[in-house]
Order: sequence, then C-alpha cells, then structure tokens
Amino acid sequence: MPSVMEWPVHCLTLKWRDGMAHRHDDDDLHQRDSAETGRRLRLAFLLTCAILAVEIAGGLVSNSLALLSDAGHVFTDILALGLAWFAAVQSTRPATPRRTFGYYRTGILAALANAVTLLAISVAITIEAVRRLLQPETVDSGLMVAVATLGLLVNLFVALSLRQEPGENLNVRSALLHVIGDLLASAAVIIGAIVIQLTGLYLVDPLLSVLIAVIIVGGAWSIVLETINILMEGTPTGINLEKLIRDIKDTPGVLDAHDLHVWSIAAGIHALSGHILVEDQALSQSSEILENLSRMLAEKYGIDHATIQFEHRECGLACTLFQNRLEPS
Repeated sequence: MPSVMEWPVHCLTLKWRDGMAHRHDDDDLHQRDSAETGRRLRLAFLLTCAILAVEIAGGLVSNSLALLSDAGHVFTDILALGLAWFAAVQSTRPATPRRTFGYYRTGILAALANAVTLLAISVAITIEAVRRLLQPETVDSGLMVAVATLGLLVNLFVALSLRQEPGENLNVRSALLHVIGDLLASAAVIIGAIVIQLTGLYLVDPLLSVLIAVIIVGGAWSIVLETINILMEGTPTGINLEKLIRDIKDTPGVLDAHDLHVWSIAAGIHALSGHILVEDQALSQSSEILENLSRMLAEKYGIDHATIQFEHRECGLACTLFQNRLEPS
C-alpha cells in the first residue's frame, strides 16, 4: 500500500486511468463544440466590423456625433467578440512545455489595453458633445435612421446567432451582452433621429452621444476590473469562497481544508489548489474522495483545474500546524 505522502500522485493517476476513455470522448466533443463556437464568433466578429465601418462613414457624412458614438460602442462589441473568438480558438490548442495553461493571458492583456483605449474614446466623445451642446450643428437625420437601422438589424442577427450557442460558455455570454447593449444603442439613435426630424432639435444628437459614452464607460470599466482581478489572481467573480469551503467540507470523507487558493487563468477558466484533511485510509477510499471533490468543483463552480493534496492527522509537522484550521487565501 502506498504511503500517505504518495496519495495525491497515486489518486490522480488512478482517476486518469479509470476515466481515460470518457475523457477522450469529452475532449472530442469539446473540440467540435469549440470549432462551432469559433465559426459563430468569427461570423459575428466580421459582421460587426462591417457595421463599424458603415457607422463611421455614416457618422462623418451625416455629421452625427450620436452615430460616431455608437460606432465607439460597436468597437466594444468587436473587442468582446474578438476576445471570445480568440478564447474559442485557443481552447483547441494543446498545452506546451513552455505554456502549460496555453495562451489565455494574451487575451487578458489585450482586453486591458483595449478597455483603457475605450475609456479614452469615451472622454473624447464627451468633450465633443459638450462643444456641440454649446454650438449646435445640423445633422442628416434621414441618414442617421438608415445607418442605425442597418446596425440594429445586423446586431439582431448576431444576437440570435449567439443565442443558439449550446451549453454554458461565459465568453459567448459576455459577448452577447455587448451585442445586446449595442442593439439598444442603435434603437436610441433611431429614436433620436426621428425626434430631430419631427422637432428640429439638433441638441438631441450630442445628448444621445453622451448617453452612449456612458454605456461605453460602463462596459470598458467592468473589463478593466475583471482583467485586473484575473492578473492579480483574485477570487473569480461569482464564486463565493465561504460557500465553496463549506461544500468542500461537506464532501463525504473530508474532515477539513486549508491553504486554499482559487483564481482564474482567463475569463471563465478557473483553477483551485488546496490541502484536504482526511482519515488515514485505503488508497481506493482516497481516490473516491478526490473524484467527488473534482466533480463538485466542476459542476457547481466551473473549476476544471483542481490540484488537491491529501493529508491526515499523523502525516507530520506540516499537517499538525494546520490541523482543524482553515486559512483560505
């Protein structure tokens, strides 16, 4: 029988051997789903790029700051869709000796840089809006309606396409929220253009641009906070650490837990490491505890990368120091 200090290695090995065929099936299914997700996101990304070009041209020709502001919001959609597409493509790449977790952090760094750029764009839009409020300029409201309607229809198509995505994909869900936001912004531009046509109040255009700039700031700032939290390896948003600890301790065979770390490798890709206190028992019993813990972490918290070290009350000074204590970090 292997010694207790060998339990983590042996339990992980047994788990891998027993579930090898099942994991191959899961990997094949994951590859197919990721490929389909990548195709949907690529189409959405290209269509949104086309809308960005149309809105920039339409905004310049019609002299509509609201359209140009909406183009800035469309750029946030391109960022979100591009990152989701990147994540889908990267998830199909195998790990390498130099990049054991792949290239997910590249997307996080790009998200941070682009979010900061979006904040700067929002400031520029607001400054121009204030200038136009003080000195109103005429706009081509008819062209505003045409361009905004085209953007609304394309975003509606993209949203419906992403809604068809099976399963729980956090990257796709995040991108979908951006697209829905742009849908609402396009609708606001259409309503504003109609108001301008009926009333001749050109002040509506800069007021709409300020509203859209606020939407951009909200989206960009949330990206900044999320990327900083990931880079600082903070507890992932949406994971209640106290509840997670209770669920670990409620797992049959677990006496206590300590030295617990939970972090995100990238958006929606969570990892955990920790020490689990168990009774001195047979290897097969330890393997069952590990299987139950891994299943619970994956199903309830989306944690698929878990490194668990088993300890028991007699395993030495390292265990004694933390016995019956819980020190999450």
